[in-house]
Amino acid sequence: MEVFSDFLAGIDNPEHRARTEEVLAWVSETYPNLVPKIAWNQPMFTDHDTFIIGFSVAKQHLAVAPEKVVIDRFSTDIVAAGYEHTAQLIRMKWKKPTDFLLLAKLIDFNIQDKAEYTAFWRK
Repeated sequence: MEVFSDFLAGIDNPEHRARTEEVLAWVSETYPNLVPKIAWNQPMFTDHDTFIIGFSVAKQHLAVAPEKVVIDRFSTDIVAAGYEHTAQLIRMKWKKPTDFLLLAKLIDFNIQDKAEYTAFWRK
């Protein structure tokens, strides 16, 4: 989690910082084979140098970016969890609890679907 320390320190709201740290720690602990990194000033996790999931902080939500293919596939689950989404990101409102089962679905899908993928992003 050391790789995320500067990013986390830059989050002014202590509740948002704690929630973001909780989510990043959960991903690190649940998926120890994923590589945590900062790219484009955002925390993300990769597997064999391919993107798996990324996060960003906004005033009203923690944004989760698993790539469009994943959002399209799990749109019903995302909405059922009470989250809004665009084509590229999921908005996890700060006032709602984090749905770690949903995060696991997104991450598991990307790990499996991109197992043989050699590029960073899907094309």
